[in-house]
Amino acid sequence: MGAVRLNHITKTYNNKSVVAVDDVSFEVQPGELFGLIGPDGAGKTSIFRMLTTLLLPDTGEATVDGYDIVKDYKMIRSRVGYMPGKFSLYQDLTVEENLRFFATVFDTTIEANYELIKDIYIQIEPFKERRAGKLSGGMKQKLALSCALIHKPTVLFLDEPTTGVDAVSRKEFWDMLKRLKMQGITVLVSTPYMDEATLCDRIALIQSGKILSIDTPRAIVNAYGEQIYALRASNMYRLLNDLRASEYVKSCYAFGEYLHTTLKQDNETTRNELMMQLRSRQHEQLEMKPTEAGIEDCFIKLLVQPV
Repeated sequence: MGAVRLNHITKTYNNKSVVAVDDVSFEVQPGELFGLIGPDGAGKTSIFRMLTTLLLPDTGEATVDGYDIVKDYKMIRSRVGYMPGKFSLYQDLTVEENLRFFATVFDTTIEANYELIKDIYIQIEPFKERRAGKLSGGMKQKLALSCALIHKPTVLFLDEPTTGVDAVSRKEFWDMLKRLKMQGITVLVSTPYMDEATLCDRIALIQSGKILSIDTPRAIVNAYGEQIYALRASNMYRLLNDLRASEYVKSCYAFGEYLHTTLKQDNETTRNELMMQLRSRQHEQLEMKPTEAGIEDCFIKLLVQPV
């Protein structure tokens, strides 16, 4: 049995006028690092709140460690760790006071499970007398993770844990998650950052409450099935409009400093005709090169052509 299992879960708000989670089913295996990937409003937080027994589903069923999220909510609350997207610790308490408080809530001590949080806590221990509200974003993140782990949960839910923190702290955080996974903890993490998807064992791409695809990051990328070309010119906005209007182009969207483009017929003749067409429209510093698909490319394709 999976560590987490959802079976046709649905959640609505505002008298059912807003569908936040739309018939979602998936399973997470014990010890897996599973990513729920999607933009704000995709339904990630609603799913996590139902799995941690903070919300009731409208329809469907789900289990965590084999316990039903409705009937066995007390057992689930004692076995899971949850780090919400918004920093929710007591800002007027010190680092150490917050940690001791959460340990007491779960009838344990910092000392009893220190080995589990040691790698994380030693980074904030020099600031243990500082109030939580005075910590930097990265330090708040590490404290919140320590508090979520202090009772040695079997399943850890992290809702957008790296939003708003610097690139170095993001890398450190994912390194911590890999170490937790090695200790046998099942980790579910949600994020809007597509580049973080490749750090997970498996991912579910979600938008508007619906699952678009579930697989390993590599398998999702391999399933893209088309060659992408990266194009740029001196006037990117005009280039975007011209590419979208071209009879040779199947899709085109902005991607960093380039435009990612696929062709209706991918061959040398079509590529040459496209470049001639763009030059005839006075595009300067024109560049076109093949590039590999990434998770974000797959996500955009699934939005347009869901499978």
